[in-house]
Amino acid sequence: MARRPGLLANNAVMATIPDSDTIWRNSTVELAQGRLLGIAEFGPADGFPVLWFHGTPGARRQVPPQAVSYSHEVGVRIIGVERPGVGRSSPHRYDRVIDWSADVAELLDRLDIDRFGVIGLSGGGPYALAVCAGLPDRAVAAAILGGVAPASGPERVPGGVVPSLRLIRPLLDALAEPTARLMSGALKIGGPFANLAFDVYMTLGPRSDRALLARPEMREMFLDDLLSAGRISFRAVAYDTVLFTRWWGFDIADVEVPLYFWHGDADLVIPLEHGRRMAAIAPYSQLSVVPGEGHLAMLDVAEEAIDWILSHRTDRQS
Repeated sequence: MARRPGLLANNAVMATIPDSDTIWRNSTVELAQGRLLGIAEFGPADGFPVLWFHGTPGARRQVPPQAVSYSHEVGVRIIGVERPGVGRSSPHRYDRVIDWSADVAELLDRLDIDRFGVIGLSGGGPYALAVCAGLPDRAVAAAILGGVAPASGPERVPGGVVPSLRLIRPLLDALAEPTARLMSGALKIGGPFANLAFDVYMTLGPRSDRALLARPEMREMFLDDLLSAGRISFRAVAYDTVLFTRWWGFDIADVEVPLYFWHGDADLVIPLEHGRRMAAIAPYSQLSVVPGEGHLAMLDVAEEAIDWILSHRTDRQS
């Protein structure tokens, strides 16, 4: 008898986050095609589900500690979902960003979740918008924290790294798979030097993000997330890069799920114009410009984003 796809063994991973009484639950969900999606769940199991889509790079544990603690206070079940090719999620290349929504729909069915909220950080922003476009009757609201805007198609936004990569898209397509394998192997080899690499970034990286990264709990979260994922696979960065240079397969102007964009006006990675443009064309959207803050600092609005999503929990019930 064929085994029904679904939630695989939890791998007995219930680990207490350092200096906190919160718990994460790691598991792997099998899709009908046999591919796996790695997830990490935070907060009460019976809480309102909020999917958390990590940045690029990132993995299932890239959830700020303060949001994890807050999830217990307000009854929210945060589910960090790894995209294909990182951590426990099987390598798989989508044609368009919108294809992600079909996998998420299946994931939700496996977890017996009907309606949900979603938060997308940086490179997770396009994927959050995709599930709103693909699952409008199930997504109640989405928060986009320093999100990437389209680099191709009628809604493209100039400025930043991604639009410039569009000029070499054929080369990126050809090199995506070997680059993905190289990045995955490099992180496995370089794992012991992660702390040193982090210190180098603290010296050379954008000044606007240094204050956040200097906080011990944030440093620990980022290192734990990247190293735990990198021990298995770290190919999703290459996959994301290719997809972001293509048309996403949907128009933001057609997304009817309420959206809230938070963006720092000192963001040197994803310029503020990305957030402004998306908020201007989405029909049900808001934008908060965070003065003096950079890219990763948007993690500090996670609690506000959760509250905003919860305020829409009953607004869109049929």
